[in-house]
Parts: sequence; C-alpha cells; structure tokens
Amino acid sequence: MKERFDRVRPVSSDNALAGTVSAVHRDAAHRFSKPRQLSIRIVAGLGVEGDAHFGMTVQHRSRVARDPTAPNLRQVHLIHEELFAELREAGFTVAAGDIGENVTTRGIDLLALPSRTRLHLGGSAIVEVTGLRNPCSQIDKFQSGLMQAVLGRDADGNLVRKTGVMCIAVASGDVHPGDAIRVELPTQPHHALEVV
Repeated sequence: MKERFDRVRPVSSDNALAGTVSAVHRDAAHRFSKPRQLSIRIVAGLGVEGDAHFGMTVQHRSRVARDPTAPNLRQVHLIHEELFAELREAGFTVAAGDIGENVTTRGIDLLALPSRTRLHLGGSAIVEVTGLRNPCSQIDKFQSGLMQAVLGRDADGNLVRKTGVMCIAVASGDVHPGDAIRVELPTQPHHALEVV
C-alpha cells in the first residue's frame, strides 16, 4: 500500500466524540444495497454477524476469485450520511444502505481519517479503518451517472472516492442508530487512506 503523507487532513482531537451512528445495515446475500436493521452485531476479527462479507478472509466475490486466502480488510463498511445530501443536490435519490454500507455515520469526516484510526461504535464495538472503498460499476446500475457523482478531485487534482471507508472489526459489540462514535487516532506519523 502506497503511503501518502501529503493528503492527510486534520481530524478532531484524539478520543473526541466525532459523530453518531445514523443507521445500520446487513444482508446475508451479496446484493448491492443492504436493508436497514434495528441493530447489528460486530464480531472481532470477522465483521458484521449475518452479513455476506463476514469472515477472516476476503468475501467480496471478485476478490475471492483472485485469492480466497487474502485477509479480509473490508469486514465493515462505513459511509457518511452527508454524502446522501450531496447526491440529492445533484439530482440522485440515495438513502442509507442503498450503496451497501453496514454503518451510516453522521458528523464525522470519514474520508479525512488516517489509516489505522479506530472508531468506537456505541458501548463496546471497535473497528479499525483499513482504507477507502473503491466504487465499482454496479453503482451505475443502481442509478445511471452515480459513479461520476461519487468521484471528485481535491485542490491538488487527486482523485477523491466518496463512497466511505472499509474497516476490520477489532472488538465485538452491538451497534444501534443513535450510538456515539468516538475517534482514536493512531500514533504519528499518520498515513492517508488508500483503496483496499
């Protein structure tokens, strides 16, 4: 993984309340969207119980075809709710769970977090950010033109992928809408997120 020190943006202070969980989702089948749940259970080392991406090794079908023994760095997918408002302004209709995330967040700039940031979700669940989700061609099948809308450029012309972050499950626990999210930054130096 290529380390990019120049693109890490400042994040609120370590162990600060950064936001809240606005919705949670899981689906036992490999479908693009995930239905909303009253709660999900995160299991350390495996991901979201009952979800198609649950496991120690890769579960994404195209990745399994390449190397079924690779570690699963995409156990839990988080997207910031603010993206949906941005997409609505651009004429799209996208709601929580539609893009396949497990946890929809509010009030936290997920894309600005450095790699290895730990997010404490609710009372005991902890996930560690491994990298960015790379939007795939299925997103245009969901809504035509959506792929272009979830990609952008920063001030330096670098490609920005807005479809959230991928995480591994570090500590088990139940996560509910309304739960607090607390940020635990890794030790310095911080490394910008890359696609996983």
